[in-house]
Amino acid sequence: MNTKTPECYTTDTQARCLRVEMTATRLLVLPLDQFVFAELDSDGKEQKLRLVFATHEILVSGHVLRRIETAICRLELSGLMKLAEKYHALIAENQPRIREIVITESKSVDHRSQTALN
Repeated sequence: MNTKTPECYTTDTQARCLRVEMTATRLLVLPLDQFVFAELDSDGKEQKLRLVFATHEILVSGHVLRRIETAICRLELSGLMKLAEKYHALIAENQPRIREIVITESKSVDHRSQTALN
């Protein structure tokens, strides 16, 4: 029986990429060397964490997101995922809880090179 509590983020001191799972069938992997900056905004109980990379921007909404912000600043954040609502009761109150992940592609990305690969 697995007694480990579910977590919505993972860390690795030797991480080279950030793996973001939007859904069970859709994920994005971004190199940490393209991380530009993070911005944490607390609005009442919910927090918004903005992670900006050279090619994408990730907006994470949830609770207790400072630990995730600290991990990305140390370049140790290796994974982000939104847990199903049924698991939220299993997460300790002082642990991060991601409600939503929204990813947008930077407008400066050259789509011609992506098209050429298809």
